[in-house]
Amino acid sequence: MVEEGQKAPDFKLKDHEGKDVRLSDHRGKKVVLYFYPKDFTSGCTKESCEFRDLSKDFKDTVIFGVSADSVDSHEDFRHKYNLPFQLLSDPDHAVIEKYGAWGQKNNYGKTYMGIVRTTVLVDKEGKVARVWEKVRVDGHVDDVLEAAKAL
Repeated sequence: MVEEGQKAPDFKLKDHEGKDVRLSDHRGKKVVLYFYPKDFTSGCTKESCEFRDLSKDFKDTVIFGVSADSVDSHEDFRHKYNLPFQLLSDPDHAVIEKYGAWGQKNNYGKTYMGIVRTTVLVDKEGKVARVWEKVRVDGHVDDVLEAAKAL
């Protein structure tokens, strides 16, 4: 789990086009990493579309959606919902775990490990400015925008 004030762990993941993306390449800009469970599911679609709808208000801020879905799934999801930011594929969930977004989940009486909806805001110097754990989608993107503007 990352903590506020610590250096954000660098990573290299493939985006929706199969291109390598490194967090360190975005030093000097604020970065939003929103970790979500699955492309095309209702909550993930709503969250992604809310980031899309407010993306122009995130000045000097790069937005990345991160899940364990494949590059192809991300490309389809991004295209269908006209998402203007990169979706990153972490099929081994190494980065997801490093950022504390992997944990025990319960659904209809079943317990399993999976992605716990989490958002991390990284400042221009590459430090974790804010962490939202166990995110509820409603109103969340507004909270992230407010925090990003305050940096």
